[in-house]
Amino acid sequence: MKKYLSLFLILSCLSLVAQTKQKTRILIIFDASGSMTTPIEKTTRIQVAKKMAVKIIDSLSKFKNVEIALRVYGHQKTVDLKDCKDSKLEVPFTPNNAVIMKKRVNNLIPKGWTPIAYSLQECEKDFPVEAGVRNLVIIITDGLEECTGDPCLISQALQKKGIFLRPFIIGIGSTEQFKLKFNCAGTYYDANNDKDYNSVIGVVISQAMNLTSCQINLLDKQIRPIETNIALSIYDASTKKILHNYDHTMNGRGVPDTLFLDPMRRYDIVAHTLPPVTKSNVELIAGKHNTIAIDVPQGNMEISCKGITNYLDLKVIVKQHKKYTTINAQNNGTTKRYITGLYDLEILTTPRIYADSVVIDQNKTTTVNIDQPGKLQINKSRDLVVAIYRTFKGKVEWVCDINEQIFQTILMQPGKYFFIARSKSETRTIYTFEKEFIITSATTTEINL
Repeated sequence: MKKYLSLFLILSCLSLVAQTKQKTRILIIFDASGSMTTPIEKTTRIQVAKKMAVKIIDSLSKFKNVEIALRVYGHQKTVDLKDCKDSKLEVPFTPNNAVIMKKRVNNLIPKGWTPIAYSLQECEKDFPVEAGVRNLVIIITDGLEECTGDPCLISQALQKKGIFLRPFIIGIGSTEQFKLKFNCAGTYYDANNDKDYNSVIGVVISQAMNLTSCQINLLDKQIRPIETNIALSIYDASTKKILHNYDHTMNGRGVPDTLFLDPMRRYDIVAHTLPPVTKSNVELIAGKHNTIAIDVPQGNMEISCKGITNYLDLKVIVKQHKKYTTINAQNNGTTKRYITGLYDLEILTTPRIYADSVVIDQNKTTTVNIDQPGKLQINKSRDLVVAIYRTFKGKVEWVCDINEQIFQTILMQPGKYFFIARSKSETRTIYTFEKEFIITSATTTEINL
């Protein structure tokens, strides 16, 4: 017994530590339509809904940095009028308004129709515009939409705009059809008996007010969570706004460290590997420790060009195989980690070197060796139009232009080359001339033009 009591105390402390200090606004949308007079378990749906709303208001009023408000629909016009705009913000967001809200709830008399989509749309105006505030919605209802409009589409659109996070929908006396219809609008809960009432209230309050623990497992090819030291960006999956930046690390026990996140959001998580890896629409289970797995198996690529005559600032353009986007410009003499797979390289030597389908494998180092260059020393005694070419795969290929300077030094890869040149003042093409030369690693080739 002591063991379980200790565990309870530890979990309670963790819950308090994880409680969000961010300001939270919670709007209760209350169904007071005519169908709420329907009997349920020796009472009526409206009495059950009132009891639940009062308990929720009492619970939320005990939290700091929380404001609550009440919107009601179906309570102003009778059913026969079929008023699809019968929705009103009865109690706006203000501090310490719990007493007013409970009195207004207890005085409600069910009358009209069920304009849920319209009420959701109108609640956009209920939340004050203020940056950095969590906006939540709790819908207490017994029926399906009776007017035009789709609650799911409205809810999803407002979530994308950042008006509120995923709503709680509490269905009283509901059916399986009701659950299927509204599960897309938010997180749905049945409340059909006394046991459900108390359980749902506890779950909703806990999820609304506490963060949830999780760990992000960065997996290698063997599905082991051993990859680490990778920057992570966490976005709201609905609004696409950046929420957190973390550098992934292992804790003192050698396992991925614990994070606390808001369970009311869905997340897109970007691991800043090369190339980046994204896990989209991550949903947390509130009240449980969540494990989020992302496949990021990595290996190393080393760029090596050794010798006395070397490149000072040689870069290698790295792209995924058969893709056009450059993911890195890696420097000579460095080693960099990449997601396992095939890569195409463009090595910015003179002339350029292309390497296709370079394999990066799990926890292995692939070394890309570049021949040590030689030096071409050009001495010009006259003004020329001149460039360097080579014959490559049976075709003449341009290598580089020669500038107007009298003396010029170029680092070049070993091989056979030739100049195509003419005097700048010469107007006759026939006086073009060629001159061949050979470049050898670690040596200087001097050419007089």
